Amino acid sequence: MRPALLASLALLLTALAPGAQATEGKDSADILGNWTFQTKPYRDGQCVMTGTMRLTPSPESGLYECELTAVEVCSMWGRSVVLQQCQARRIDNQLTIRSEIDQFLESKLEGLVYVPDNFALTIQSAKRMYGSLISAATAPAIFVRAEEGIS
Repeated sequence: MRPALLASLALLLTALAPGAQATEGKDSADILGNWTFQTKPYRDGQCVMTGTMRLTPSPESGLYECELTAVEVCSMWGRSVVLQQCQARRIDNQLTIRSEIDQFLESKLEGLVYVPDNFALTIQSAKRMYGSLISAATAPAIFVRAEEGIS
């Protein structure tokens, strides 16, 4: 009985040791903060989207609040800059982003409809995510951690 008690005690101490639970139930990559993104060309190579996104925590586990600024440039109708509020949901290494248009900072041709920009991403690391823009058009997209400037 004594070896079983020692083994149980050792297991309990290992579980309670500092850092032992640090990865249990936590994200494998911390994705909070500022990101930049870019799509590959879409609409027969006539459009490309770049932008920034800021992910902040939400009280609900696996859910994030976010703000996204998308800059879409299309040779046929010009440039749009759109501020969007969004929510991101993480399940393991998958992140889905659902946006709502907040404000047009710069508009393309009048009369054209702009659809919110949603994304389905795979988290590769705390510095890189990749996946797809899912909006009025679809295109491969890459998100990289924004480099903070030094002042």
